[in-house]
Amino acid sequence: MRYILMPLYRVWFYILMGVPIIIMFPLLVLLTISEKTYHLFFKVARFWSAIIIYGMGFWPVIKRAQPMKKNQSYMLVANHTSMTDIMMMLLISKNPFVFVGKKELSKIPVFGFFYKRTCILVDRKNPRSRKEVFDRARQRMQDGVGICIFPEGGVSDDLNVVLDPFKDGAFRLAIEHQIPLLPVTLYDNKKRFPFHFWGGSPGIMRAETHAPIETVGMKVMEDKARFRESVRNIILHSLEKA
Repeated sequence: MRYILMPLYRVWFYILMGVPIIIMFPLLVLLTISEKTYHLFFKVARFWSAIIIYGMGFWPVIKRAQPMKKNQSYMLVANHTSMTDIMMMLLISKNPFVFVGKKELSKIPVFGFFYKRTCILVDRKNPRSRKEVFDRARQRMQDGVGICIFPEGGVSDDLNVVLDPFKDGAFRLAIEHQIPLLPVTLYDNKKRFPFHFWGGSPGIMRAETHAPIETVGMKVMEDKARFRESVRNIILHSLEKA
């Protein structure tokens, strides 16, 4: 039965992704013409995320160590195991942010059109892409918009890996701009909708936002590695206890 239902379940996911975008296409184009209207686009994106999460039969349960401060830019970092990570992060934060994500996602029909217009894309095959990502992220943070990065840099092919090593980018940017970093643990996304085709099911989808970590006074060269590993340990220990 699973071999019959799972392909339909996957198709339903892409229908939920694509149909709202098609319906709202003129509005979304209008809201992405200028970065000044990004906060409005972000509200629509959160609504789109809710359609997908609830439409898939997931029930988000978000535990917060403390509320996010209104009008505060954060560097959000989370473990990465599922395409639904994007939707859950949008539901978690009311404060506008942009994703730093892999360029390959821009090839997804319909979704990719707006993904490349609103996100900061990383081309792993292009050595110059890293500098361009940092320059673009700096610009968005100067505009008062937060950044969301999945610091593992991708999803491991080994399903037994709990959490891959973290890359430096998110931590360097947070220190350089002296903005708080918000660690987020996504507990059930891998179980509910993994990249593994035959896995997944409706049910509770838990997430936890940990206490924000202030970066005021930190220095990139002196503190980046320690900062990176301390954040990874927060998320890793949460996953291991779950």
